[in-house]
Amino acid sequence: MHFLSPALEQYITDLAEDEPVLLQELRRETHIKVVQPRMLTGHYQGRLLSILSKLFRPKRILEIGTYTGYSALCLAEGLAPQGELHTIEINEELQPIQNKYFERSYYRSSIVQHVGSALEVLPALEPSFDLVFIDAKKVEYPDYYTAVLPLLKQGSIILSDNILWSGKVAEEVPEVDKATKALQRYNKMLKDDPRVESIILPVRDGLSLSRVVG
Repeated sequence: MHFLSPALEQYITDLAEDEPVLLQELRRETHIKVVQPRMLTGHYQGRLLSILSKLFRPKRILEIGTYTGYSALCLAEGLAPQGELHTIEINEELQPIQNKYFERSYYRSSIVQHVGSALEVLPALEPSFDLVFIDAKKVEYPDYYTAVLPLLKQGSIILSDNILWSGKVAEEVPEVDKATKALQRYNKMLKDDPRVESIILPVRDGLSLSRVVG
C-alpha cells in the first residue's frame, strides 16, 4: 500500500542522501536472486535507518531479521567506535549474499551474525543494546518485544518495521489473519507499556520508534 503517491515517493527518495554504491549492488542482486525482494529495506528507508543510527551513536545494535543484509549495513553506519551489531536471520540460505556484501563493507569486523529463530537466539545474548531494529516474522512481534526488553537499558531505542501492514492494522480483520492481529496487539503493547514511549512514523509500510524510559 502506498500512503503517498508514487511521484511523491520518488521525489523524497531523490532528495534523500545518495544510496552507497555497495548498497545499490546489494539491492540489485536481491531483486535478481531472492524471493520477495520487496522485503528489502531500500534506498529511502535505508537512509533513514542510517541517519537515526548516526544520531543515537549506539555502541551495540541488535537486528531481528537480517534478510540479505541491507538494513544491517545501513544501521552499522552509525556505530560508535569499537561498536558491534548483532543480526539474527532464520533463513541460512541467505548467508552467501549477506557475507558477500558484509565482507566488502567497512563494517565486517563489527557485524556478528546469528542463524536461527530469534526467540531461541535472544535469551543467549548479553545485554545491553542501545538500538534494536525489529523486521522479522510479524506474528512474533509481541514475543520479540517481551524477549528484547531485558536486553535494553534506559534510553535504548526500538525501531519496528511494517507496523502499518498496508493499512490493515486500522481495519477489522478476521482471526485467521494472524500477522495483522499480532501487529495490532504489538502496537497496543507499545502504547500501553509505561516502560517505553512510542510513536509511529508513516514511512513506507510504517516504522515505529520507541524509547525505553524505565
